[in-house]
Amino acid sequence: MLGKLYIVATPIGNLEDITLRAIRVLKGVDLIAAEDTRHTLKLLNHLEISKPLISYHRHNEDVKTDILIHKLQEGQNIALVSDAGTPGICDPGEEVIKACIECGISVIPIPGACAMVNALIVSGIDTKEFIFFGFLPLHKKLRKEKLIEIKNANKTVILYEAPHKLNTTLKDLKEILGNRQVVLAREITKIHEEYIRGTIDEILAKSETLKGEMILVIEKNESMIENNLFGDLSLEEHYLVYENQGLEKKEIIKKIAKDRNVSKNEIYQYFIAK
Repeated sequence: MLGKLYIVATPIGNLEDITLRAIRVLKGVDLIAAEDTRHTLKLLNHLEISKPLISYHRHNEDVKTDILIHKLQEGQNIALVSDAGTPGICDPGEEVIKACIECGISVIPIPGACAMVNALIVSGIDTKEFIFFGFLPLHKKLRKEKLIEIKNANKTVILYEAPHKLNTTLKDLKEILGNRQVVLAREITKIHEEYIRGTIDEILAKSETLKGEMILVIEKNESMIENNLFGDLSLEEHYLVYENQGLEKKEIIKKIAKDRNVSKNEIYQYFIAK
């Protein structure tokens, strides 16, 4: 019988943010595959769990994926954990997950903490639709292409960033996006947890002194008319776009007026007269 791969979310800072199910699974598996075994051992010791550990990270994923698949095919159950949060998001876990699916091995998620989701829900920025880009590419051409994609996105954007690269990333965002509204979430669930809200310029003014795990939540591109998304639409068609998104009439009129750079009263009077 094939074993199962459990994708176990662990705390992103506060050790109390571990689910009862995650603890049960970690106690019950035969092996735990960890991004950094030393880091995971601290969590296991806190939970009084003793299990064999195997390292599984970006630099050994090719070799270790084969080893994990072999053990699963032998019938061992394995828990995959990252250093913090949900495995498979911006870490090598996605590779072994794909390999398991190809081999017909069950992959079971054990939900829990996820940094990007928690940053989004407390940001105060639109949560109806969002795009997660992970870390921006370092290659200049690819980075600029991604920044242009972010500029044109009519959805909230979420990025991860390392503290020593934050200043450069904010400057790149300012150059391509303009002075957009941003929320910087820092050290979520930890002692120095902080949320800094403001324009890119305002965040830049503080960026040199900031440390810890960083998440940027960026407001969507509201000016859809600039992207030629509404340029050829009638007012009725424009209205229908927002109505299909589930918005109320008052909010739709406000958005149409902003998109077309006209007064709300002008749009309101148009629809009253119809």
